[in-house]
Amino acid sequence: MHTHRPFRAVLAMITVWLTVATATAATAPVPTAVIDTASGPIQGLVKNGIATFKGIRYGAPPVGEQRFKAPRPPQPWQDVQVAADFGAPAMQSYDRPHNGTALSMQLATIFTMRSDMKIDNEDSLFLNVWTPAPDGGKRPVMVWLHGGGYAYGSGAWPIYDGTSLARRGDVVVVTVNHRLNVFGYLHLAALLGDDYADSGNAGMLDLILALEWVRDNIAGFGGDPDNVTIMGESGGGSKVSHLMAMPAADGLFHKAIVQSGPGLTGVPADQATAAARAIVGKLGVDPGNPAAVRRVLTTATADAIADAAAAAQAEAGGGFGGLRLAPVVDGQHLPRHPFVPAAPDQSRDVPLLIGWNKDEMTIFNTGAPWFGRLTEEELPGRVAAVVGDKADALLTVYRRMYPDYSPTYLYNAILGDSRMFRGSVVLAERQAALGGAPVFMYYLTWETPVGDGVFKSPHTLDMPFMFANVDKAVALTGDGPGAQALEEQMSGAWIAFARNGDPGHAGLPEWPAYDVDARPAMVFDVPPRVVQDPNREARRLLESD
Repeated sequence: MHTHRPFRAVLAMITVWLTVATATAATAPVPTAVIDTASGPIQGLVKNGIATFKGIRYGAPPVGEQRFKAPRPPQPWQDVQVAADFGAPAMQSYDRPHNGTALSMQLATIFTMRSDMKIDNEDSLFLNVWTPAPDGGKRPVMVWLHGGGYAYGSGAWPIYDGTSLARRGDVVVVTVNHRLNVFGYLHLAALLGDDYADSGNAGMLDLILALEWVRDNIAGFGGDPDNVTIMGESGGGSKVSHLMAMPAADGLFHKAIVQSGPGLTGVPADQATAAARAIVGKLGVDPGNPAAVRRVLTTATADAIADAAAAAQAEAGGGFGGLRLAPVVDGQHLPRHPFVPAAPDQSRDVPLLIGWNKDEMTIFNTGAPWFGRLTEEELPGRVAAVVGDKADALLTVYRRMYPDYSPTYLYNAILGDSRMFRGSVVLAERQAALGGAPVFMYYLTWETPVGDGVFKSPHTLDMPFMFANVDKAVALTGDGPGAQALEEQMSGAWIAFARNGDPGHAGLPEWPAYDVDARPAMVFDVPPRVVQDPNREARRLLESD
């Protein structure tokens, strides 16, 4: 027997080597073919059958004299540019305290805001492409506009990885970085004149330039420029809403998906001008001195400008009601509020998929000192601060809807619904009223088990399902059969909608288009079901004057 041991050892070593070599060959990325774009040749990597092109420059650096101005195409290049790594995220504005819990640290591996702040840069006009093959095919194109309000985020968050969606749906996925916060939405027209007429919507004009890049180049990546869906969650959903009303975006996309982010209104120009004056003042400059304003805005460091904006927002009481940096109703790029008083006629023929999650606000509030401690006595006052004199009536309805909810969860439900549910219904109603392309509504009620169920059905929960990225987001979804079922339901619906404008597929009940009589919505849960006019009593109260 001793004579066989060396042979067996060698055989074992060979077996191990072959196993490792085979695994390496199956997963190691290899270069793609060189793709010619309008700006120059690029080359990405193929991994596990999906070709990925990261950090493609679609705009020139918006720095120096180009700060706060409309984006320009990049300077053409001749040498092959390697598209193997993400481009820098835009300058970030994120100040939520970190509570140091294990769950929050796990979630930080999915939503990488704090990491983005370490590497953010003004030179951030980059996009990323995932495709089954850059073969000239005519695949649906799904362009993702990231969340984070208009303040932070990037197209490189792990939860947005397009590999699984591209493979599952035979689609091309695109994610985009663009200017945010003060760099994307500082309305300087009244202070500096026509040279800065674009400043209040610079971040949206970045997205339009990215969509023009898709129109001009995506065929080379195997995508169909005549079948482009724009989609986004939270702030990304609001960006989709605004693009539906921006004349320069007309015709650049053909379907729209708004996830927990209905954008009904922009910032009025007078409010945006007041915000610009306050921010310029924090830079130590007289807003009434155009030469001095121009000088400081072109020469100050990016950090100094970001700090001035943060100081002005803090003084005004925050970035929503106080000093909001978001798309401006400037009469040119955004001629009117997107969905007030009605839907924009230019998007009459754009099919829309829109919806919200049952417990949107829990993910924001679990670290608050009152979370889990709110009393019955404190609850009416908190609700009244959100909905005014509707508080008692809404509490009656929500106690009936959710009899097992504590005061903490009742408050979170009303807070979330007053924004996401109400806004989604209003937007759907007004889009459907145009009588053009169909509208489809959904409602995510499945509750994630992570953290002993603390989040229930929170904001962001939809994204790992529709991106088919549960395996990358177990910190949010868990990896049980329920999460896998939701991934099948939602990714299938998003793919079907991108392909033909109807989210129905074999894994779901029949999904009727939305109308203001029956108000059907697909409820994503285990099992899925269609409900007519979900949460009707709450809707009526929230919509009432």
